Amino acid sequence: MINLFTLQNGRLAQEQVEDRNELLKYHDPIWIDAIEPDDEELSWIKEAFGVTLPELEELGDLEASARYFEGEDGYLHIRTDFLLDEDEISQNVRVAFILTNNTLFSIHDQDLPVFRLVRMRARLRPGSVNDAKDVLLDLYSTDAEYSADSLEEVYENLEEAGKVVLSDTVTDQIAATVLETIAKEEDVNGRIRRNVMDTRRALSYLMRSKLLSDLQQEEARLILRDIDSLENHTAFLFDKINFLMDATVGFININQNKIIKIFAVVSVGLMPPTLLASIWGMNFEFMPELKLMLGYPGALVLMALSTIAPLWYFKRKGWMD
Repeated sequence: MINLFTLQNGRLAQEQVEDRNELLKYHDPIWIDAIEPDDEELSWIKEAFGVTLPELEELGDLEASARYFEGEDGYLHIRTDFLLDEDEISQNVRVAFILTNNTLFSIHDQDLPVFRLVRMRARLRPGSVNDAKDVLLDLYSTDAEYSADSLEEVYENLEEAGKVVLSDTVTDQIAATVLETIAKEEDVNGRIRRNVMDTRRALSYLMRSKLLSDLQQEEARLILRDIDSLENHTAFLFDKINFLMDATVGFININQNKIIKIFAVVSVGLMPPTLLASIWGMNFEFMPELKLMLGYPGALVLMALSTIAPLWYFKRKGWMD
């Protein structure tokens, strides 16, 4: 699918291109966004604008140090990760940008929330974008906002998990559920941190390339300040996650120790009657429980007392509380 955007009265006007001739009639688009395009659609773009977009399979093949470069065609090539955090899906999606003199080309395999937000805002806010570089900066700015929203959701989920962990009773089933929540939020937090780090690198490269105007340079610096605050929040969340993880594992250990404690108390309580039964069960010539009238009942009473006495002593010491 190819979305083509032109600038009309200070707003982005979107057109979905479905055939070759429709694409060829546009000569001055400001942004062309290709979402999971096929080979035919890529050939349309090359024929109409002379720009060769990379294959989707090639987006992850570049080394980290080669994700920002000026190609042989003289255009600026950028590979950037964007966050996708919806329902049960949390991942970083690679997007390839090619910035020419007048047009921004982008290609990715999923329709990202950041791109939808930029399209919506650019239609509603006149004057928000004036050229292709404004569109690229707006994408990075919206990506930082989207990451901040995802961090707020991580905060809320961890607060709920913290209330459960710090409650009066934490069973093993509850602890398992909390551990699952913590692991999921840790994964999201890590992806957000990676995403903002990648955005920082892309913005730094744009600022060093000297392609941005003074106003765009200032906007890029503001985005970098937002990213700084996000990185501080992710570091705090990692500490909070570690605390909740340690607390949950600690409660699991306490529950396991309670079970082991019961077995230890029962084992010690049954040691005296076991010893008496072992002695009286030996093959002696004189067997008290057989020779004496009250020998057998007396043996049972003695074994019962030998069981009750240590348990009473443990209770008095508070070892069974």
